[in-house]
Amino acid sequence: MKIAIPTAEGVLNMHFGHCKSFTLVEVDPQTRKLIHTSEIPAPRHEPGVLPRFLGELGVDVIIAGGMGMQAQNLFDGQGITVVIGAPSKTPMELVTEYLSGTLVSGDNVCDH
Repeated sequence: MKIAIPTAEGVLNMHFGHCKSFTLVEVDPQTRKLIHTSEIPAPRHEPGVLPRFLGELGVDVIIAGGMGMQAQNLFDGQGITVVIGAPSKTPMELVTEYLSGTLVSGDNVCDH
């Protein structure tokens, strides 16, 4: 399983489309143990680019603070699960909470 988190300065960037990079966390789906973590620069923000970009990287789950409905629908069309309303924490904190079922998500901080 591969989880993507939009980041800036080591924590979740609350607005998905404006992040500078993505932290990718690979997890063994059976044991739920972390296998590998990497950070990659985000491509230029244009409609439809990020879903295709992350889909080609094999991302299964995105943890975000906020994301527009169009982007959510595009990710859904690629079979990528989107978790919205996550708090501004480090990628490792977010992934650990997601895997343990304790990640508390709130309101979508994106209004478009």
